[in-house]
Amino acid sequence: MEKTSLFGVLLGFFVLIGGLVLKGANPAALLNPAALVIIFVGTAAALLIAFPFNEIKKFPVLLKILFTNQKIITEKELIPMFRDWATVARREGLLSLENSLEKIDDPFLKGGFQMVIDGHSHEVIEEILVEDIEAMKDRHKAAAGIFTQAGTYAPTLGVLGAVVGLVAALSHLGDMELLGKSIAAAFIATLFGIFTGYVLWHPFANKLKRKSSAEARIKMIMLEGLLAVQSGASPRMVEDKLLVYLPSKERNLEDVKASQTVGEGVGADA
Repeated sequence: MEKTSLFGVLLGFFVLIGGLVLKGANPAALLNPAALVIIFVGTAAALLIAFPFNEIKKFPVLLKILFTNQKIITEKELIPMFRDWATVARREGLLSLENSLEKIDDPFLKGGFQMVIDGHSHEVIEEILVEDIEAMKDRHKAAAGIFTQAGTYAPTLGVLGAVVGLVAALSHLGDMELLGKSIAAAFIATLFGIFTGYVLWHPFANKLKRKSSAEARIKMIMLEGLLAVQSGASPRMVEDKLLVYLPSKERNLEDVKASQTVGEGVGADA
């Protein structure tokens, strides 16, 4: 479970309800069926029009990604691995690394390593893996776009809900008390539209983009490490080449430079 996403959503609802209470409004006003239908069902309808079904059906999977931690290997784990692989490759040759393939779970790293062992050229490996990374980024961008568009539609639907509510309120002009309640209810849709758009959907889209960026960064480190090992670079050169991906204050940490057993399992991405 990714605690920041869950905590953020809960905090957002707490602020919404707390704000109503502090302003003297009854939180029960949020239980407005018409507003809920206009915002949530209306947003769903807009998304179905805007995106093909093969993308929309991934919505539950995207929510799971938002609220779970990705099982992704870190830079600090990768750097010692590649240094040790470079040591073995220089001493025994690239073919000596073939036994390590069975212990690598990440498909990207495993596929790249296989190409290195198979003797593909530097240019071919780089081209294939870069295209793989770009294709992944395009897929993730499209997925985040669903939430971005939801964040665009929801506030506008909130205005639509307010208009619909005001039309209904005008039928109560003879009863000022009922008119006031009707007008207040009319703006619940606007409240829901703004809240879901800017507290849920847009932040969800941003988190997906951040997760995608982190995954692409790890894959670029893998690519650089594979090419360095293939070229026969020294272990120290491989390490220095990959340390540039870490903040300068972390580049001399002992846990980064600590030796690891060659061929330890590499976790696959979520």
